[in-house]
Amino acid sequence: MTTAPETVLEAVQLLESEGYTATFTILPDGSIRCGSCAQTHKVSDALVDRVYRFEGASDPDDEAIVLGVRCPRCEAKSTFVSAFGPNADPAVLAHLQMLDARFREQQ
Repeated sequence: MTTAPETVLEAVQLLESEGYTATFTILPDGSIRCGSCAQTHKVSDALVDRVYRFEGASDPDDEAIVLGVRCPRCEAKSTFVSAFGPNADPAVLAHLQMLDARFREQQ
């Protein structure tokens, strides 16, 4: 059994070692563009494999989320990393929170 990553960097490195190396982009309308197949999908169609949330011990500005996501069309795998808290981009954070909630429902 693999131990959980303790930092954002460790989470990204773990996912990259498992093939999460494609580039996905969250567009302003909330859709996701896959860099591998160039298709655009609703964020709700993305397949979420992993979620790691990090909370700063004493500083809410240290909160972050790392997601391992797959393209529903070509199965390319990518990571999303975002601040999670007061420093987050509200538009991006709303989409990532939705993906996080979907992942947790599947558990």
